[in-house]
Parts: sequence; structure tokens; C-alpha cells
Amino acid sequence: MAEKLKLDMVTPYKQVLSEEVDELTLPGLVGELGILPGHTPLLTTLRVGEMSYKKGGQHFHVAVNWGYVEIDEDAVTVLVDTAEKSDEIDLARAKAAMGRAEQALKTMSQEDKSYAIMERALQRALIRIQVAGKMR
Repeated sequence: MAEKLKLDMVTPYKQVLSEEVDELTLPGLVGELGILPGHTPLLTTLRVGEMSYKKGGQHFHVAVNWGYVEIDEDAVTVLVDTAEKSDEIDLARAKAAMGRAEQALKTMSQEDKSYAIMERALQRALIRIQVAGKMR
């Protein structure tokens, strides 16, 4: 059994990460997933949330937006719509997005077709703000 996990994270636009890590936590659709070397093979869906990983005693955080994870032996491949490392998040932009989403939700009824879209935008903004607060 390997002592490290090979982590690759990709969005439709770029490769975000490619490194060896000690452990990984992902926002699974039905709850948090903790991944250590030797994890059982798995393919599952990810929700909007915070991914964190540990490498050499340091913790790193990434805001992710929907996707999939595949675990095969000691290789983890994360495919997500978007991903932002904590030190790359523009906090002012995230707060502005949160404000716009909150304002839009106040003026809509839950039956409005755009309501779910605004709820998801608010959720993404909140996760980005949360992750930005965890900069090293």
C-alpha cells in the first residue's frame, strides 16, 4: 500500500492540481468523504463545497462546484465545474456575488424558474467566502 495519494483535479478549463497528498476530504453528495491511501475504489458525485487536503503537515483548501471523483488504488481524480484554491479567491468578488444572489432571492417567489439558480449562486458564493477565510 502506498503512503501517498496521487491527486489530480481538473475543470473544463484547466488542470488545477496534480500532486501527491497525505489525505483528502471531499464534499460528497450525501456527506463528507475522507480519503486515505489504500481507499476502496469509488466513483461518486460531488456537491458545491470545500475540498481540503493535507500535504507534508500543511492543510490546503479548495472551493469546488459540482462534479465527480474517481478513486482507483492510490490515485484520485477530481473533475469539477470550477475550483478555486483559497489563496486565489477574490473575497470582494465573492461577497458581491453573495449580495447579488441574496437581493435577487428577496424579490423572487420559490415558484420562479430563476429561484433555484439564485440559490445555487448563493451557495457557491458562501463556500468561496468560507474557503477564502482559510488561507495559509
